[in-house]
Amino acid sequence: MALEWQVFLQDDGGGRTYLSWMIDAWGWTLSVAVCAWFVAMIAGTVMGVLRTLQDSPWLVRLANVWVELFRNIPLLVQIFLWYFVLPKLIPPMQQLPGFLLVVIALGLFTSARIAEQLRAGIQAMPRGQRYAAMAMGFTTLQTYRYVLLPMAFRIILPPLTSESMNLLKNSSVAFAVSIAELTMFAMQAQEETSRGIEIYLAVTFLYAVSAFAVNRLMAWVERRVQIPGFIVAGGTGGGH
Repeated sequence: MALEWQVFLQDDGGGRTYLSWMIDAWGWTLSVAVCAWFVAMIAGTVMGVLRTLQDSPWLVRLANVWVELFRNIPLLVQIFLWYFVLPKLIPPMQQLPGFLLVVIALGLFTSARIAEQLRAGIQAMPRGQRYAAMAMGFTTLQTYRYVLLPMAFRIILPPLTSESMNLLKNSSVAFAVSIAELTMFAMQAQEETSRGIEIYLAVTFLYAVSAFAVNRLMAWVERRVQIPGFIVAGGTGGGH
């Protein structure tokens, strides 16, 4: 069967072409992914640090609960909870746009995985790093800010790259609550045009390009911040 790519030049009935609609949907996909990434990094960093505070066992338990809670509930269920359930229980949340609710749900889901990676990165470092900072008179906050976190983030860059790519792909669940991203575009455009092959091939291509761009960006960051002579398992940087 011949492919009919001119379908993207057809009018969608709303005064724009399907190509224009697809580009707009791609923008929504990237917006959801980028905003959720920032939420995930902030929350994941906080929880990852709390899980390594040996002198505060109650904070460690709190962070452990956070990680297990968000890691063990399916993402789609979490999306529905944030979109349909919590606004009913907390009426002010009804004023929040659906885009923001999806970003929060996706960001917190991903934060649990980043927290676990960061915990492993911090604990993989020699204890002498922490003790040296304490001997210099650093507070706990200063120790993490200036010593532990800069090194830990370098260590976890390879798994963080994979997590960033997964977050981009997971953004497709936003279609379930009517966010006009790529997956929703593909479903609706296929129904309207009956050209599912062309539509889904184009959407697949955009997802692949986006994921590849994330991979290359993170690889560039890894090369820029790698520590000479330090071997990171699974990384792209050099060692000895």
